[in-house]
Amino acid sequence: MGKVTGFLEIERQEARYQPASDRIRHFREFTLPLSDAEVGKQAARCMDCGIPFCHGPQGCPVHNQIPDWNDLIYADDWQEASRNLHSTNNFPEFTGRICPAPCEEACTLNLENIPVAIKTIEQAIGDKAWANGWVVPEPAEHKTGRKVAIVGSGPAGMAAAQQLARVGHEVHVYEREPKAGGLMRYGIPDFKMEKRHIDRRIEQMEAEGVVFHYGVNVGVDMSVDELVAGHDAVLFAGGAEKPRDPQLPGQELEGVHYAMPYLVQQNRRNGFENHVPEATVEASAKHVVVIGGGDTASDCVGTAFRQGAIRVTQLDIRPVPPKIEDKLITWPYWPTKFRTSSSQAEGAEREFAAVTLGIEGKNGRVTGVRCARADAKRQPIPGTEFVIKADLVFIALGFSGPVFEGLVEQSGVALDKRGNVLADDENYVTSNPKVFAAGDMRRGQSLVVWAIREGRQAARAIDVFLTGATTLPR
Repeated sequence: MGKVTGFLEIERQEARYQPASDRIRHFREFTLPLSDAEVGKQAARCMDCGIPFCHGPQGCPVHNQIPDWNDLIYADDWQEASRNLHSTNNFPEFTGRICPAPCEEACTLNLENIPVAIKTIEQAIGDKAWANGWVVPEPAEHKTGRKVAIVGSGPAGMAAAQQLARVGHEVHVYEREPKAGGLMRYGIPDFKMEKRHIDRRIEQMEAEGVVFHYGVNVGVDMSVDELVAGHDAVLFAGGAEKPRDPQLPGQELEGVHYAMPYLVQQNRRNGFENHVPEATVEASAKHVVVIGGGDTASDCVGTAFRQGAIRVTQLDIRPVPPKIEDKLITWPYWPTKFRTSSSQAEGAEREFAAVTLGIEGKNGRVTGVRCARADAKRQPIPGTEFVIKADLVFIALGFSGPVFEGLVEQSGVALDKRGNVLADDENYVTSNPKVFAAGDMRRGQSLVVWAIREGRQAARAIDVFLTGATTLPR
């Protein structure tokens, strides 16, 4: 794969970033892409490793044929590389930007901490495909006469809709928000992925016959019974939006917010949407504390800096992880190790092993966050308490599952012990044989790439349900 001796001769190189002092002045993407020649060199590093864990279950949920398209890029056949990549991933320009790249952790060269720059190459292929007009609508030649409803237009719903439309089903996507994309549009900041990438995919899908119904909250504006009765199959792909509630003392104080509404509000502003239902939350000239150590917390950090925060502190209950993991224990799986996101690198102060005890305030408004150091069981150590000044606090502790009220409650489908919609990962069917579920609504909060995989697989299951056979891949 690639150049036989490439991994010995060529150093790993990733796409570069604008300096932090420049990028925090705007909300646009700040990655500086590699040239075609540089991407070709990085593809040449893909070695003939025998068992390519990068596209196995440990590496890539959609099973991208990474060695194959690396070899095609090395041979300068970008168009065939694009065809190969799109055969497993409907939206490589999304994952090339926002996937954390478990494929790189599973790369054989990661045993030496120099994995192939797979994510950088994937984004380059996706962007070149659009730039050269290789991404075009692929409408079905024959219609099946079957009608499918998809609730939710995030990555799972989009992937399922595109797959089902391409095999001839009439697909209707019902979206609560004014635009499609789910949390890719409203949760992920523009500096990580500009929304024009979603817009052009929606245009492609509409040309393939997918019909989008915006501003329709199924279970509120439209009953679930009405939806199910009007379609031959229904897919729930509404995501996991219920935030984990830490029930902290002082959580009710003014200036304390859950992370996602804050990110959604800024994305609405960036998208020039007139309807912003929440009261304005701005970090300008404020001391900001973000509770949580995940991607959503990091997105709050980057957004706060762009709004002009004086200081941003991120609290993580976990101890400082090792800078380099023990490969013999973790490889090829995703390891716990010290990582610094682009947002954290913009100047965040990070407190590890920090238990949040409560939020302090004065006259009904937050003034600080009370913490203590955590022991090995993540319990507070007596005598280690400290207070961090805060004018604004964001709670970013993840999501506990889908919102129950409305769609899930009305549907009456069975739930698993975590509150997710119960469906297996073979047939994706719920306790209602006409209703399917995929993405975060089924598996719990996860990655965009997992949502794409589940959307594709659910589409296959629905096609089998409707026609008895399918040509769609698993």
